[in-house]
This record gives sequence, structure tokens and C-alpha cells, in this order.
Amino acid sequence: MSAAPAAPQPASADQLDLLLTPPRPLTGWRVLPARIAAMCVVELQKLRHDRSELYTRAIQPALWLLIFGMTFTRIGLIPSDGIPYLDYLAAGIIAQSAMFISIFYGIQIIWERDAGVLNKLLVTPTPRAALVAGKAFAAGIKALIQALVIVVLAAVLGVGISWNPLRLLGVAVAVVLGAAFFSCLSVAIAGIVRNRDRLMGIGQAITMPLFFASNALYPTSLMPGWLQALSAVNPLSYQVDALRGLLLGTPAHLPLDFAVLAVSAVLGIAAASALLPRLAR
Repeated sequence: MSAAPAAPQPASADQLDLLLTPPRPLTGWRVLPARIAAMCVVELQKLRHDRSELYTRAIQPALWLLIFGMTFTRIGLIPSDGIPYLDYLAAGIIAQSAMFISIFYGIQIIWERDAGVLNKLLVTPTPRAALVAGKAFAAGIKALIQALVIVVLAAVLGVGISWNPLRLLGVAVAVVLGAAFFSCLSVAIAGIVRNRDRLMGIGQAITMPLFFASNALYPTSLMPGWLQALSAVNPLSYQVDALRGLLLGTPAHLPLDFAVLAVSAVLGIAAASALLPRLAR
């Protein structure tokens, strides 16, 4: 004979108060971080429905590490500051994967504009900077997932990676900040061109120059003077320098690297926030 179902427990006074009285809205300094986090969560929820983007975009960096890295390690023509070239390249490929997943982020904003979602977001009381920052840090978390794939692959290939938790935390921060900047750069360009095809063309035109005008593949000392000047203002160079120093323990300028990445992300958020309403017109 089956047992009788348990009688429902009466609601407590605290539960009744919560039902009858809505929670107090956030005020002061807590509003902006909460809305940034909310926008970030909304963006990441999209991964539950389609994870193929993460898988497909991880293929190209993995091939760079496997084919380019293994081949040029055998050739031995590129100086790599006294470490195996595959180790030297690993940090550059992590930075590359973060840039590649972020640089076309503006296309998603244009799709949201066409679907009417962007106009609905802009009429909410959420500040534009919070909208952009939430999307930027969501791109950073997506890039972090790809970076994890590259780190695991590099470890399998024998790259001498440091597993110090503090260093890995620094790697995560560098990846997120770099991806945030490049996603904001993409959104800012989208606000200027306002067209998917034009944005795709510009993204393809600037991606490889940004990559090659950095220290991802070779030391900047091998570059001609004009290219060294471009590398000095390229945030990707500072991201690679930070990743290389943290993962491999090579000499790096970590305070400068993180300062440049943080300032670049803030300026990117400001520029994208200013141009976002133009995209919605």
C-alpha cells in the first residue's frame, strides 16, 4: 500500500513577506556592476542553444599551433628568446584565438538591430556602457573557453606551461581584457559602417595585420622600424607579452601590459557606447 503524500509545509513569515513586498532595487555604485553582469549572463545564455561557434572557432588556432608551430620548430629559423619555438608560439595563439572570436562581435549587434532587439535594449534604463561592457565581457568568457582548449593542447604537445594558480588567474584576466577590447572595437566599427557586409570586410582586412604587427609569431626586434612602431601601439602585443610571461615565466612587463589592456578595454567600451545609438537609427 503506497504511503500517503506528505502535507505541504505552510509558508514561513519571511517567505510571505518576500511574496508581498518586492525586493528593494539596487542603488548607488551597485547598479552598474549588476547590470553589466546581467547583460553578460544574457549573452552567455545563447551558448546553451548553439555551442558550435566555440568548437568551429577553436579549430583555426589549434591548426596554427599544430602545423605552423611544429613545422617552424623543426626549421628553427625564427629566434624565440632561448625557448622552443612551440612554447614561444603558444601564447601568441591564445591571444590570436581571443582576437578572432571577438573581432566579428559587431555582426551580432547588427543582427540584434535587424531583429529589433537593440532598440528594446536602448530604451531600458540600463546605461549604454553597461550594455556594451556586458557584451564585451561575455566575449571575454567565450575567448577564455577557447584559451583553455589551446592551453590543454599546448600541454599535450609538451609546452612547458606554468600551472601556478595565480599565474593562470593572470592569464584569464589578460584574455578577458584583450577580448573585451577587440569586441568593443568591432562594435564601434559596426556603429560606423552599420552594415554586415562592410563590417565583415573590414574585420577580415584588419585581423591579420593586427596579428602580424605584434609579437605573437616573432620578436619585435626582427621587424622593420615602421612595423615596430605599429606593434608598440597594438594591444595584442601587450596581451601576448603578458601571456608569455605568465605561462612560460619569460621576462615580461606585466604592470605595463595589464595597464595597457585595461585602458584599451575602457576606451573601447567608451567608443562603442558612444557609437551604439548610431547603429540603432
